[in-house]
Amino acid sequence: MSFLDRFTKNNRKELNIIIVGCGKVGTTLIRRLSEEGHNVTFIDMNRIVVDKISDMYDVMGVVGNGSSYKVQMEAGIEHADLFIAVTESDELNLLCCTVAKKVGDCASIARVRNPVYSDEQPYLREKLGLSMIINPELEAAREISRILRLPAALSTSSFAKGQAEMIRFQIPEGSPLDKKVLFQLQKEFDFKFLICTVERGGDMVIPNGDYRLQSGDIITIVATARNAYFLFRKVGLVKKRVSNAIIIGGGRTCYYLSKQLSDMGISVKVIENNPERCEELSELLDNTLVIHGDGTDENLLIREGLENADAFVPLTGIDEENILLTLYAKRVTNAKVVTKVNRINFKSVINSLELGSVIHPRLLISEMILTYVRGMRNSMNSDNIEALYHWFEDRVEAIEFRIKGDSAVIDIPLCKLKLKKGVLVGCISRDGKIIIPKGQDYITKGDSVMIVTTHTGFQNITDILA
Repeated sequence: MSFLDRFTKNNRKELNIIIVGCGKVGTTLIRRLSEEGHNVTFIDMNRIVVDKISDMYDVMGVVGNGSSYKVQMEAGIEHADLFIAVTESDELNLLCCTVAKKVGDCASIARVRNPVYSDEQPYLREKLGLSMIINPELEAAREISRILRLPAALSTSSFAKGQAEMIRFQIPEGSPLDKKVLFQLQKEFDFKFLICTVERGGDMVIPNGDYRLQSGDIITIVATARNAYFLFRKVGLVKKRVSNAIIIGGGRTCYYLSKQLSDMGISVKVIENNPERCEELSELLDNTLVIHGDGTDENLLIREGLENADAFVPLTGIDEENILLTLYAKRVTNAKVVTKVNRINFKSVINSLELGSVIHPRLLISEMILTYVRGMRNSMNSDNIEALYHWFEDRVEAIEFRIKGDSAVIDIPLCKLKLKKGVLVGCISRDGKIIIPKGQDYITKGDSVMIVTTHTGFQNITDILA
């Protein structure tokens, strides 16, 4: 198929997407968007990188400057549906998107990481015509702060504009959940929650009512924040509120996270080995103690109170350091530890280390963009995709659909819908209220519906039907 033919195919279920920049985020986007069946073309200055990625993912690569009109034309900008700029330079990303908007009639997304621009995002989106601005460090900080609000959780995700939470945690020894069959839980608890997935011994299942839990299982529940707290209290997982935190590494994620934790009333201590960056952070962060030192020095960590810390977050730029710091902290303190890991190549190995809460910034960003892309591809249909999350090495998706029109799934009791195997209706948001569904509940127009599935690529709520 010729280059032009790729952009003039009659089947428009696929989007024509151009990505500028082949760093960690760019490469992740190329992989995930091409796996979803889109026509992906990417631009990078490095010919060796272009050749390598072209062979690895069977996508079209163009060598050149992504802000160049000539290079964008060569990449097919006139026929593009979406243009994504994720180079290391914020200013170059903004320039690339500006040129793309002038040359092509496409949506555009720019990665903008500098805190200087963080308060100016609405202005930049409006004046430059951007569809979205993404910031991996800011999103990572938000994810970490959400986890620290509920320290017993391994991870949390929000649905229905924050009204519903999907929370992942491990059942400890001696828990009231141990040996319980799921249908028994409905009788024992007078508040509503739904167990969506269970991870055990490397396997993951979407359980039915006959499934028996056991200690060591990692389960994911859907509930309101209030009911999630009640569940954690009932099963003895409520830990004391985080009042102080130690952060290792003073990069952008540290800056965003320190501000968020301070706003939550948490005392923050940052250890950074670059004296100039220490001075900069001291000026930017009013309520944060910034210490110049080597965050991997055991004596320094003990001296600065690691043993008595409520939370410990290693945010260095080196994954190996973050992992070693986490393993050390789990040995000497009961603090809640959240680990930032940039690389995703060895996720199975990392998971086997039982680090607890692990944050992958580029996966957070790729999910934001996948949500937008699926929404674009589905724009001619009645339903919008409002949120999308992957976990368990991409084997499970949680998708939130907004039901805008008539559909084959509405006004029919869930027990009468013929759902595909590996599909669960996790919650329904209706008129500001969260429904944890039972068999006689139903979906209606205007609802937001969260689906948990082992399938991938759902575009429309009707995809849940067998």
